[in-house]
Amino acid sequence: MGKYENDVKRLLELVGGKENIQAVSHCMTRMRFVLVDPKKANEKEIEELPSVKGTFTQAGQYQVIIGNDVAIFYNEFTAYAGIEGVSKDAAKAAAKTNQNILQKIMGTLGEIFAPLIPALICGGLVLGFRNVIGEINFFNNGTQSLADISQFWSGMYNFLWLIGEAVFHLLPVGIVWSITKKMGTTQILGIILGLTLVSSQLLNGFSVSSTPASDIPVWDFGFAKVQMIGYQGQVIAAMMAGFVLVYLEKFFKKICPEVISMIVVPFCSLVPAVIIAHTVVGPIGWKIGDAIGNVVYTGLTSDFRFIFAAVFGLLYAPLVMTGLHHMTNAIDSQLLAIPPKTTILWPMIALSNIAQGSSVLAMSVLQKKNERAQQVNIPACISCYLGVTEPALFGVNLKYGFPLICGMIGSSCAAMISVGFGVQALSIGVGGLPGILSIKPEYYLIFLVAMIVAIVVPFGLTFVAGRIRLSAEHRFGKKRTETVPETETETVSDEKELKAILDGKVIPITEVQDEVFSQKVMGDGIAIEPTNNVVTAPADCDVSVVMADTGHACGLTLSNGMELLIHVGVDTVDMGGDGFNLLVKEGDHVKAGQPLIEFDPQKIKDAGHPCTTMLIVTGEGDASGIAMHTGMDAKAGADTVISWE
Repeated sequence: MGKYENDVKRLLELVGGKENIQAVSHCMTRMRFVLVDPKKANEKEIEELPSVKGTFTQAGQYQVIIGNDVAIFYNEFTAYAGIEGVSKDAAKAAAKTNQNILQKIMGTLGEIFAPLIPALICGGLVLGFRNVIGEINFFNNGTQSLADISQFWSGMYNFLWLIGEAVFHLLPVGIVWSITKKMGTTQILGIILGLTLVSSQLLNGFSVSSTPASDIPVWDFGFAKVQMIGYQGQVIAAMMAGFVLVYLEKFFKKICPEVISMIVVPFCSLVPAVIIAHTVVGPIGWKIGDAIGNVVYTGLTSDFRFIFAAVFGLLYAPLVMTGLHHMTNAIDSQLLAIPPKTTILWPMIALSNIAQGSSVLAMSVLQKKNERAQQVNIPACISCYLGVTEPALFGVNLKYGFPLICGMIGSSCAAMISVGFGVQALSIGVGGLPGILSIKPEYYLIFLVAMIVAIVVPFGLTFVAGRIRLSAEHRFGKKRTETVPETETETVSDEKELKAILDGKVIPITEVQDEVFSQKVMGDGIAIEPTNNVVTAPADCDVSVVMADTGHACGLTLSNGMELLIHVGVDTVDMGGDGFNLLVKEGDHVKAGQPLIEFDPQKIKDAGHPCTTMLIVTGEGDASGIAMHTGMDAKAGADTVISWE
């Protein structure tokens, strides 16, 4: 009898049977299914299985979180189901065939913008601080700002524009770089193409609308003249130029002999791409971007703006779940590039974040005695109020249904207030409660009213609905039947601490850029931003599981029964083992400080993944009162990062 025989049989039934499985693989913690019809998966009953810690759907894959024993579970599942497992890459490829053309386009768009979001958030905060420093007249009867009365703050106001300009004016550089990264072509060529779009030799794109046509400089080729216009802040034009470069490079790589490709491919790709960007796709992209921006702006300022706002506020959260919301980043950026160089769209997005977070807050109050639910509710609420909604949407609101709807209603009400009074933002990127920093100062008060509505309405509706709809089990929790290993060690170590597994900054697990870890689905723990490249054992322990094919993770078991998971990098399973060297095997007994995994940080970064390394307590064993120690610069084997009573 297999260890997970009952759960394996039940899971096969609940995902729709063998005929509904197009492909299946696994990583260190999760079963990854590509389903023929995802709707046949009974998510509620799957999550009730003793060995399942949660589920979610990402990039066309239905992922079932198992934990350290996922390899055992996977082997039993494929053997019972009579299905041959595939590699992670094959599963990803199969998942793409499960997407329609719109999902593929939105997925690509999302992958292009995702690496830019941290910069947009930072730039938005910077411009928000500039608003407070130089745009709000707090002093001398409302006639002067902090920058007007203080030389220091005047200098700071001017200095901060250095960052704001780099983020928003030079955005095309980031966009073209991200496209080349996503498409697997030469990233430095993308950066150079982006720089040619925002060169100081060109008329700044933000100044084009105020410059007479006769004063716009040109390149005169005798037979033709080309306007020397920069594309600062332009999104559509930059994206079109980036894809021109990508497909030119792929074409020349395909036809060019390897012996001369280093010389021919970059030249034949970059030079034509720059010419086409400034003569063809740039002007076309500018027109398209302006058209989209003008249509949206007209809708937001027309007599029908209340209807537009109500619908947008209601539907934005579902858009996030489909990935379609990434299009709003392009539209918002375009709105900031055309007069009046503000956006009415972004305030509604910030309000939607707040509304969904308020629904989670109500759920947290309702489920305050449900410890398992609170492990998801609390971090999801905090991240949502800070502008990151996916943990709240997928981890809480969509799961129960009614909190999502209550948040949508609150978002719709708040959006109508915001748009009705013409609230405008000077920048994008700062969502949730901090979003007020991006608002033009004259609209602070009305936006604050809209924020209150976005908090009170969803909270009240969710609380009332939850009192009616939530069962006692959901409100107060229940003890789950856990799958217990057949053999357990009887000796208990006197050690009550785990040492750092790497040199580097120790951060809370909630800051990891992976929802499974940041929501503590696998368990609580810490993460380290490494400054070295060898992972060592945090204590004397046994190696209980390894990812032999990828080498990026391993599971450990202490003598007191505590189970640990070490995971190097975020989404590094996609690297297929490139850059990793697993130094131990399953069943080894290791001493504290003994090397476990060696990795190449540069390869991880080049593959587009963070090097953040997680140390997770997946099973407490006999330990109690477990405490996480973060915020320090730790030395591997020397500093305590986790302790217990």
